[in-house]
Amino acid sequence: MPLVILTGFPCSGKTSRATELKSFFESEMKVVHVISEDDAFEGIEKNSVYMNPSKEKEVRAILKSRAQRLLDGGNVVILDGGNYIKGYRYELYCMSKECKTTQVTVHCQISSGEAWSWNERRKNEFEKFNKEVHDALVMRYEAPDSRNRWDSPLFTVFPADRLPTSEILESLFERKAPPPNKSTQCQPISSTNFLYEMDKVTQNVVSEILSAYKIGAENDVKIQGCPIYFSCPGGTLSAPQLARLRRQFLSYTKLNPPRDEDISAIPVHFVQFLNHRLSE
Repeated sequence: MPLVILTGFPCSGKTSRATELKSFFESEMKVVHVISEDDAFEGIEKNSVYMNPSKEKEVRAILKSRAQRLLDGGNVVILDGGNYIKGYRYELYCMSKECKTTQVTVHCQISSGEAWSWNERRKNEFEKFNKEVHDALVMRYEAPDSRNRWDSPLFTVFPADRLPTSEILESLFERKAPPPNKSTQCQPISSTNFLYEMDKVTQNVVSEILSAYKIGAENDVKIQGCPIYFSCPGGTLSAPQLARLRRQFLSYTKLNPPRDEDISAIPVHFVQFLNHRLSE
C-alpha cells in the first residue's frame, strides 16, 4: 500500500532512484509498481506537453489516477515524476490518507546546471528537454519542505549519496498511517430512509423544472413546497445538465449530512444549490 513520491528538477536522477528502490523493495519480498511520468505521455513529445498547461494537467491526473488504483492493494507504489507543484503533492497526501496508507517523499537534489548537463548527455532525442522547457520547469519547481506534513517524511539525496533504503522501508512499514479526516473520508448518512427520500424529492424538483420548460417558462420557476424560485441566468437547462447537478448535490449532502434530516427542507436546499451553481 505505501506510496513513494519522487521529486526533483528534470533530469535529476529520479528514474535511476526509482529503479534502485524497486530492486531494494523486491529484495525485501515486496510487490512494487513504478508509475512513470514518461509512460503517461503515451507517445507525445514531452516538450509539447509541458508547453501546454491543459495537457500537463491531464498528465498529472493520469498519474494520480493510476496511483490511486494501485494503492488499494498490498504493494509499494513508486511515483516517478517531477511532482514539482506543492499543491499536487498535497493532493497525493490526501489520497494516501483516504487509502489509509503511509507515504514518503524522496527529493533528488541537484543544481540546475548539472541537471541540464545530464539532459544534454541523453542519447534519445525524444527524451530530451529543450532549453526553454527545462528552464521553465526549474523556475516553477517548488522544493519539498519537511515542515509540511504532506512532504514528510522527507529524504533528500544528492547524486553521490547512498539512497537510505532501510530508513525509507522503516518509514513506510513501521509507522502508522495518518488517520483519514472529514476531507478524505466519506461519511455515511445515518438514515437510509432519508437518503431514499432525498433521491425522490430532488428527482421531483428536476421533473417540475423540465415540466415548466415545456410550457414556456425559462426563469423564476416555482417549485412545490419551496419558498424560493429556481432561476437560470443563462436560459434553460437540458435534462442531462440537471441530472449532473442533481448528482453533485446528492454527493455533497452525503459528505455533509444535515443534523436534523428534515425531509421538508430538501427542496429548499436543492434549489439554493442549483441557483448558486448556476450563478457562478
